Amino acid sequence: MLLWFVIIYWLISVGVGLWAASRVKNTADFAIAGRHLPFYMVTATVFATWFGAEVVLGIPATFLEEGLSGVVADPFGAAMCLILVGLFFAAPLYRMKLLTIGDFYKRRYGRKVEVLTTIAIVISYLGWVGAQITALGLVFNVVSGGEISQLVGMIIGATTILVYTVYGGMWAVAVTDLLQMVIIVAGMLYIGSEVSGMVGGVSVVVDHASKAGMFNFWPSLNSTEVIAFIAAAITMMFGSMPQQDVFQRVQSSKTIHIAVWATVLGGVLYFIFAFVPMFLAYSAKLLDPQMVENLIAVDYQLILPTMVLEHAPMAAQILFFGALLSAIKSCASATLLAPSVSFTENILKPMLPNLSDQQELSLMRKVTFIFTVLVTIYAINSEHSIFEMVEDAYQVTLVMAFVPLVCGVYWRRANNQGALFAIFFGLFTWLAIMVFGAEEPLVPAHLAGLIASIIGMIIGTLLPEKLLSENVTEESYSS
Repeated sequence: MLLWFVIIYWLISVGVGLWAASRVKNTADFAIAGRHLPFYMVTATVFATWFGAEVVLGIPATFLEEGLSGVVADPFGAAMCLILVGLFFAAPLYRMKLLTIGDFYKRRYGRKVEVLTTIAIVISYLGWVGAQITALGLVFNVVSGGEISQLVGMIIGATTILVYTVYGGMWAVAVTDLLQMVIIVAGMLYIGSEVSGMVGGVSVVVDHASKAGMFNFWPSLNSTEVIAFIAAAITMMFGSMPQQDVFQRVQSSKTIHIAVWATVLGGVLYFIFAFVPMFLAYSAKLLDPQMVENLIAVDYQLILPTMVLEHAPMAAQILFFGALLSAIKSCASATLLAPSVSFTENILKPMLPNLSDQQELSLMRKVTFIFTVLVTIYAINSEHSIFEMVEDAYQVTLVMAFVPLVCGVYWRRANNQGALFAIFFGLFTWLAIMVFGAEEPLVPAHLAGLIASIIGMIIGTLLPEKLLSENVTEESYSS
């Protein structure tokens, strides 16, 4: 019965996405919903896009192993990213009326920076989308009682999400995200109340976790722990900012006010509801400690789904897996669309002169298809956990794209040469430590890469523009 409910819900959501596709007439509709989304839809798509597999499966498992200090990157860093984007970047980027984040780098610094940052952004999505596809395979395997293998589940999930994303673009993503946000919130709250009743109330779970030291968040005052804490926090807080999915939601907004405050509200809601799966996972530890102990040895990501299947009533199971699928689908569709649009607009389009809008729209759809195939292959062959895939995904954009973004918006003197220095200093420092550094370096590779990127931006900007400079028109620069 549970499997049939899952199938019916899946088909309905795909149908809603295909219905939304009727609104796509051009590339602007496909990429940023024609800048027509109202406040509630932008809030929903910000929340639903980020509330993915790692929140329901990855973060709770990491919390059980490491406590609150283990989830510094997500949800703390991730939520702060959205809030900071809304407060400091949404307005200036919205005013520029761009199609992709790569367009910002092109207008501010020139073609070379546009290409390098776009490639970094596209690569970063492999881990994020791969995590969602991996989770889809896991869910189909669990709800079918093993009759659908995880591999087949991954292929089914990726294929069906591709169908409405490739036709509906941002309109399909936004409309389905609205539906999925409702399911996520309702499902999480309902299953939370059910599980709370089973263990004796919220206070019982919180008290037990507190006594077990699970709420220890801040590092002790020694350099190693402080550096590790900062490195974990900035990975998603800063590395997620120069991302097309965040930029799309800003640009899809109907007004600048919506772009700012819907992004902030989406980040706040994400932070609040990310604690519900952690509460559920720790409740499972109280409810069935033997089950939790057994699954930690096999696959700790299965703790929450198994607890729901074995201890929750059918209604709660339906809502939980509906919420889980909603979380994964909304995140997967958005993260399939974002890199595909960026790659088409910022890499392929300049190589194809005289490309009409309809031809570009067709090309975006073809690239979305190809990217889906590639990321599915990556997910099938990846040995990382869902949480690790998401956390690692942002390191490349952190060391290559973050500093040029911040300086491009807030430092008028920043120039093309400075951006290129920032990109190369950050990238080579990160790679050097990853390849040749100690297994546990004093300064993590991505933190060292970020520091090097900042230094590169300062040096490159203050030096006379000679080696790496590129003509950028005054009109583009001032914009």
